[in-house]
Amino acid sequence: MEKAYEDPARRLPIRGSQAAVPRQGSPRGRPACQGQDSPASCLSMARSLFRFYEELNDFLPPERRKTAFSCDCALHATVKNAIESLGVPHTEVELILVNGVSVGFSHPVRDGDRISVYPKFEALDVSPLLRIRERPLRELRFLADAHLGALAKFLRLLGFDTLYRNDFRDQEVARLSVQERRIVLTRDRGLLMHRIITHGCYVRAERPLDQLSEVIARLDLSRAIRPFTRCLRCNRAIERIDKSCIAGRLAPDTLRYYDEFWTCHACDRVYWAGSHFRRLAKIIEAAAASGQSAGHQGARLSMGTGSSGSAGSKRSTRE
Repeated sequence: MEKAYEDPARRLPIRGSQAAVPRQGSPRGRPACQGQDSPASCLSMARSLFRFYEELNDFLPPERRKTAFSCDCALHATVKNAIESLGVPHTEVELILVNGVSVGFSHPVRDGDRISVYPKFEALDVSPLLRIRERPLRELRFLADAHLGALAKFLRLLGFDTLYRNDFRDQEVARLSVQERRIVLTRDRGLLMHRIITHGCYVRAERPLDQLSEVIARLDLSRAIRPFTRCLRCNRAIERIDKSCIAGRLAPDTLRYYDEFWTCHACDRVYWAGSHFRRLAKIIEAAAASGQSAGHQGARLSMGTGSSGSAGSKRSTRE
């Protein structure tokens, strides 16, 4: 017998806690940058000054947060190599200033450079500055890794195309994100450092509802919410179906008290506004409110460049 819309948090356990603790240092290969106290080969290393802003500090060890620090970088390292060797996934970065000039990921690191690295500014006007990606995604489509099953169901509940399987491997996630132009959602920062992934979001929260609020707010999704339009099981769009077509599949009480039904033609599941509807409606309302609140706060901020290599003539006090 089919179920009414179910609460995703009651169906799936939280599995992301083990992947939540960021690992320090470069996740793979030889580091592009070394600490300021390590001996540098004068002919093969370039010493640069780095400063990371806002939530990017979460990926750094405590002594490097909210302050400028020097690092010795490999002679031919790009800023992307350097940033990821310090533990920050490139998908979390939206703007890089080198000596006050906006650059792309392929810009080489040179001795004496002052490098300022900023996170995504979804609610800020950064159009005068160079974006580090070729173009934004025209359609919002997500790919949730194996630890974010409950979040995937919540996003589907809100109407977002969200691909999810609990057996995804990193290579498959990377490949699908490129082929289908999807934003990768994960609590594994090493995954976001995969070279072919261009759009991703590191999910910091552990509980599914907190994860949902975080993603809606960070990506400014509140205006794109279309609730109860996707199948929670297979992610396909659902369509209205006449009650008479499914009467033989419904329980007597459901048949008696409900008149509006929807179905997924891919998996043949039937939906109606059952006992969980009010609870899910509150979840949707809270998610939309979290996004609108973040948008109003960001709309009051402006951004500019300065000679010191930082951005932001007006900024929030959170760094």
